[in-house]
Amino acid sequence: MPFTDVPGARIYWKRDGRDDAPALVLLNSIGTDMDLWDGVLPFLREDFALLRIDTRGHGASCAEPGDMSLAMLADDVLAVADTAGLGRFAVAGVSLGGMTAMELALRAPKRISDLALICTSAAMDAASWNDRIAKVRTEGMAAIADLAMGRFLSDAAAPAIWQSVRRQLLAMEAEGYAGCGAAIRDMDLARRIAGIACPTLVITGTRDTSTPLAGHGEHLLAHIPNAAHRSLDTAHLAPLEAPEALAGALLSFLQVQTHG
Repeated sequence: MPFTDVPGARIYWKRDGRDDAPALVLLNSIGTDMDLWDGVLPFLREDFALLRIDTRGHGASCAEPGDMSLAMLADDVLAVADTAGLGRFAVAGVSLGGMTAMELALRAPKRISDLALICTSAAMDAASWNDRIAKVRTEGMAAIADLAMGRFLSDAAAPAIWQSVRRQLLAMEAEGYAGCGAAIRDMDLARRIAGIACPTLVITGTRDTSTPLAGHGEHLLAHIPNAAHRSLDTAHLAPLEAPEALAGALLSFLQVQTHG
């Protein structure tokens, strides 16, 4: 199993797809791991050199307790990409993964070829995230599971998917969730995203109550230069509810960038 040691953490990652194809890094949301992308992989394997990463404190990636930052998470991605032999790459990130992707594009513009920002935002309610972090640290993951599930998936999600996500959420380390929650709470992307220079696709979900087009996707589209938009019939975890449609949006966007 491939791991990369970084300051304060050990990051688990996995390569997939074709080694001779353009590189695409897939980043997960808070409260999930790289398995979030399982349903999308079959549609992407033939066209990309894929790299999936368990965010620190999630999945098989361990981390020291404490608050994390987007800069820290972005540096984790760059360290893993170096270990995996990727030079320049595109990034597709869901929620926290999208926030990390934006930070990457600002911190390492020469490394990032394209961004796909999926059900994400440049600003969230800091007070509500502060409350959620405190609750997790004092009461454990069960204390916020219902709240998180209500935002993750819509009623249209299959029961097996819903139960799998909830099971994973309850099993994860509370400190890993809280640490990444601090990265969301403290992010300062809103005033900086006008500096993103690479081609960017903003994907919003019509059922997403956490980061909908109104107030979230609209801000990204208004401030990231020349950002394109796709709307999908999905709640917050688009790779689970709309894997084929999401893959199609990624393929059409990235192939246009690669070949056009």
